[in-house]
Amino acid sequence: MFDVDWTAAWLAPYRELGAPLHRRILAGQGVAQALGERFVPASALPCGEPYEAFVARTGQVPTRDNAHDFFNGLVWLHHPALKARLNRWHALTLEVHGVHGRRGPLRDAATVFDENGALLEAPPELAAALVARDWRRLFVTLRPLWREARVTVVGHALLEKLGEPRKPHCAHVLLAEPLEAAAFAVKPFHPLPVLGVPGWWPANEMVDFYEDPAVFRGRRLAQTG
Repeated sequence: MFDVDWTAAWLAPYRELGAPLHRRILAGQGVAQALGERFVPASALPCGEPYEAFVARTGQVPTRDNAHDFFNGLVWLHHPALKARLNRWHALTLEVHGVHGRRGPLRDAATVFDENGALLEAPPELAAALVARDWRRLFVTLRPLWREARVTVVGHALLEKLGEPRKPHCAHVLLAEPLEAAAFAVKPFHPLPVLGVPGWWPANEMVDFYEDPAVFRGRRLAQTG
């Protein structure tokens, strides 16, 4: 059993479908049962078969009764093409290198994005400020432009972590829908401390919210973060 605050801004894209499904779980249904026919209990995964290979082979998603897998299921329901592409990249790499072979950059990138990714649709000025990690320009100078932007968190681990919001929570942002495999493998992501998004957290109404170098780091310091 787990609680979800459906008033949270980052859950807005998932609220209409997710809140009724969550109520089913609170009423006693298992997560897989509540999510629907594509989802199966984790026990359906055969011993020794990788999760990603099973999903690619069967089209079914093994699901545990916890918040992490619930949010994974919600992202599958809302972004099936995205999730299927990430899964396909995992499965193809497994076919080539095997279970115990090298994980490789493509699977690493797919895992990072699957767990902590977000999509940003924004005016070019906002996108440029994000790429430059010019936080004051991004969140203060250009703040009115956020009315024209949309951030969609697609990383299910990040959605779970935001159940207990903390200022350092950071998304790995793509500025466009997923690229081809070779381009995706180099991790073309940009860090975004998501509680800095205007309207997502009351504390960010104060300008000094962004004057925290431990969270809003410049490019040189953030390369290893």
